[in-house]
Amino acid sequence: MTRAALPGSQFPSGNLWKILPLALLVCATFVLPALAQEKEKMWRTLSVSGRGVETIPTTLAQVSLGVEIQGKTAEEVQQEAARKSSAVVAFLKSQNVEKLQTTGIRLNPVYSYTNNVQRITGYAANNTVSFRIPTEKAGTLLDDAVKAGATQINGISFVANDEAIAAAQKQALKEATQDARQQADAVFSALGFKSKEIVSIQVNNATAPPPPMFLRAEAAKVADSSTPVVGGEQEVEASVTLQISY
Repeated sequence: MTRAALPGSQFPSGNLWKILPLALLVCATFVLPALAQEKEKMWRTLSVSGRGVETIPTTLAQVSLGVEIQGKTAEEVQQEAARKSSAVVAFLKSQNVEKLQTTGIRLNPVYSYTNNVQRITGYAANNTVSFRIPTEKAGTLLDDAVKAGATQINGISFVANDEAIAAAQKQALKEATQDARQQADAVFSALGFKSKEIVSIQVNNATAPPPPMFLRAEAAKVADSSTPVVGGEQEVEASVTLQISY
């Protein structure tokens, strides 16, 4: 019995079934070694993590300050807090501070306890703002902010400017990558292997940790003396993981 030829086929129908197994064998010949090589590449890899740290000087002071008012009625203290806060904000804007923003507005009752009985004796309103200022100007500005109406200096920290941090991040990434390569070279040398290629790269971290906040007492208590403010240094860290075949 003769099989019908497939439409458009250039092979006789009788030979098609003889050619098909040969074609499958040729495909398997090419595919199987490729899969084996890929499997070998996946299994024979070394993962190493490198770390880079850049230390840069801080040039900006990050300041948090506020106004707290206490009184008999909620309306009274809120209005007075708003008035003083507006004066402080107007002063800060006149000094061209950076990243000025409101960070908190609170109004809470004040309680007293007599014979284990709790009662409201008044209210306390608290408005806080944060901003950045060049470190060398921070001391004078804090004193003047107190004169403008601020009653609390909640804290101060020191940071580098954005451009310096970005440059430090790039340098820290380079250092982290070099550190990972050096570690890998040491391992391959000890084991007598040779590295082939980097099959994956993972950037784990390239950030500047939040600077510590240094707390201060009530501003009204130190307003009579000039406030010394001295900056420091900031670390920018980066971590890179390389997967290298051998």
